[in-house]
Amino acid sequence: MPSPNMSLQSQYKTIRNRSEKICKPLQTEDYVVQPVADISPPKWHLGHTTWFFETFILKPHFFNYQEFNTAYNYVFNSYYETIGARVIRTDRGNLSRPTVADVYQYRAYVDEAMHSFLAKDISEEVKEVLILGLNHEQQHQELLAYDIKFILGHNPLFPAYADDHIEQDLKVSDSGWLNINEGIYDIGYNGQDFCFDNELGRHKVYLQNFDIAKELISNGQYLEFVKSGSYQDFKFWHAEGWDWVNQNQIKAPLYWYFVDGEWFRYDLAGGLKPINLSDAVSHVSYYEAAAFAAYCGQRLPTEFEWEVAANQFNWGKLWEWTESAYLPYPGFSKAPGAIGEYNGKFMVNQKVLRGASVATPADHQRKTYRNFFHANLRWHYNGIRLAK
Repeated sequence: MPSPNMSLQSQYKTIRNRSEKICKPLQTEDYVVQPVADISPPKWHLGHTTWFFETFILKPHFFNYQEFNTAYNYVFNSYYETIGARVIRTDRGNLSRPTVADVYQYRAYVDEAMHSFLAKDISEEVKEVLILGLNHEQQHQELLAYDIKFILGHNPLFPAYADDHIEQDLKVSDSGWLNINEGIYDIGYNGQDFCFDNELGRHKVYLQNFDIAKELISNGQYLEFVKSGSYQDFKFWHAEGWDWVNQNQIKAPLYWYFVDGEWFRYDLAGGLKPINLSDAVSHVSYYEAAAFAAYCGQRLPTEFEWEVAANQFNWGKLWEWTESAYLPYPGFSKAPGAIGEYNGKFMVNQKVLRGASVATPADHQRKTYRNFFHANLRWHYNGIRLAK
């Protein structure tokens, strides 16, 4: 989050403007594409984040507020069962209406109302929802980066996004290992600023002695895994991962293409270009990360090992897969109502990722942040750090 001495209005304006800045390089047609079910059109992200403020702040708390369009609750609700029916996720790409212009008008309308609302004193309860909404929009800013890259990276022309882009700082170097002594450690958020509910329930864990790599795995290191035929060797893979590889004919990370005997990678700035071997490998599934670790005779760290060691290495280039299942901390409880649907109901069949990525807003990063995705997903900015 921005500096606490900034007014709520300034925080709101800064974060809302950043979403539109991310979309500025897009053409109108780019806003409406949904190549696969996991991708949402950029237009939908802009509308959904606006719907959050309208639904949870303006409608219940701003006297005489008039909805911009009563049908938008159906269009832009994501997964909140408490709020009512919604367009199913796989159909978001069929929404030719509202138009992109309509969505920007919707944002302007809600922003103007929020500006008036925030000019007055608000209760602590409403302030908490507002801050959650701002962090929610920052999450969608990162999702926008993922989805825009997938949309452009699966266009047959491989168009570039912009000259100045977020992937320019992925270089890593092989710098050895850190040894962490066995002991009892405190895990979870401890502070007064914002955190998500899944970070709460600070508790103690016992860890045995372990080593963790100081750096992420590079494209060059991962290329050796590819060249060794490991995508065709079952012994490195979990059973589900092996099925996933074969059913989907996976041969390399997402955005890698083998052209005329050379490996290329889709990049946001340059389009399709030769792989930079010194950059951290990215866009791999948990299955691939775990298989690479097995190929090296090592493993992925648990989320607790990662958190304990994080102060001793640089993190933040890519989300890092861990060996931990996404589960509640001791004492976790869901908030009442729709807000309670935010994290808790997803605590099944997902793996935790720690850190942050080049797509994460700088003021949205903390070492206790628990990201989570299904094991087969890889369109998000993620990488591999090994442990042993």
